[in-house]
Amino acid sequence: MKNKMMNKTQSWNIITLFGILIFGFAIATLIAPDTEYSETENRTLAQMPEISLDALLDGSFEADYEDYLTDQFVLRDNWIALKTGTERVMGRTQSNDIYFADDDYLIEAHTGTFTSEQAATNIQLLAQFVEKYSGQFADGHMTVMIVPNAVDILRELLPAFAAPYDEGEYLENVQEAVSEAADTETVWFDARQVLQEHSDEEIYYRTDHHWKTLGAFYVYQAWAEAQGYAVPSADAYQVTVVTEEFEGTIQSKLGIHTVTDSIELYLDPEDPYYTVEKDGSGEISYSIYDYSALDTKSKYDIFFGGNNALTQITTRAGTGRKILVIKDSYAHCFVPFLLSEFDEIDVLDIRYYNQELSALISDGGYTDVLFLYNASGFAEDTSLAKLLY
Repeated sequence: MKNKMMNKTQSWNIITLFGILIFGFAIATLIAPDTEYSETENRTLAQMPEISLDALLDGSFEADYEDYLTDQFVLRDNWIALKTGTERVMGRTQSNDIYFADDDYLIEAHTGTFTSEQAATNIQLLAQFVEKYSGQFADGHMTVMIVPNAVDILRELLPAFAAPYDEGEYLENVQEAVSEAADTETVWFDARQVLQEHSDEEIYYRTDHHWKTLGAFYVYQAWAEAQGYAVPSADAYQVTVVTEEFEGTIQSKLGIHTVTDSIELYLDPEDPYYTVEKDGSGEISYSIYDYSALDTKSKYDIFFGGNNALTQITTRAGTGRKILVIKDSYAHCFVPFLLSEFDEIDVLDIRYYNQELSALISDGGYTDVLFLYNASGFAEDTSLAKLLY
């Protein structure tokens, strides 16, 4: 009887302890001030959603509230790190939709990204954009370039039995749609083929979702040749390592420290003169590089200082060409190679641009348009309807 009472007491003690932990963390999460931005993950965190009858009825409040609790859970970063560490000790090859690949690569799996309704919708939106504007540009002067992610190009580094969705199939669907919309195959540039030829080189970061400047350089070489521009060699640039301490967003999602990456800039030794204006501020700078970013967690922001709605660059190239680059952040290390070929380069991030794109194109006097995204970023972007405004 005594042992039975002791066992019963221990059981209640355990239940009480778990109750205190569960409800204690829940209460702490509710009373702790919300964090707006995660320096670790380099992203804005979900905030408390507004309650409305419509949101309650259509289920959006519940979904948004779940995102809010996930982002604002007290000691969130510590729990993520503990979870990842436990999974690695258990020998798992994937965590949080990220593969632990060979050569210390952390590679996002992008599970479900390319089969979603949003991914299919975005193909249609891009095709409509191409159809709407392709007639305004000479053949070959409108380019769609969707850059594949590391999970597609670095397949040989993935763990055994990894089964990523074939981005190639999705990109073929994009190619078919935009080529049909433009009534010419020259509108599509196959960055995938170029990167596959260099898959044994360090063309992606090990800890971040971006491609490295070397990958962008190879693609620029091939694109310049296709466009009839001068094709630069690597010797034409002063390749400068500006940091070897970059830890990217993929590593941050796991809450652990594995390796660090280097960031290289391909600098023109002649240091060409150009001016940069961001978002019509009237403030002029003389470099597309923000070296102060190297002192922060977001070291990739050395390119353009991060994302801006509209960055306008004026050069002394003297070619008579002006290009509009509609992009995500994959374009940031690609755009510097354009400086010698265009008198003006307008770099537009449709996610942050709230003016009418049709007015910008109508009044811009552009000779060329380049749409440059990474594959998963393109498939997931919820703002591409703005392409038709």
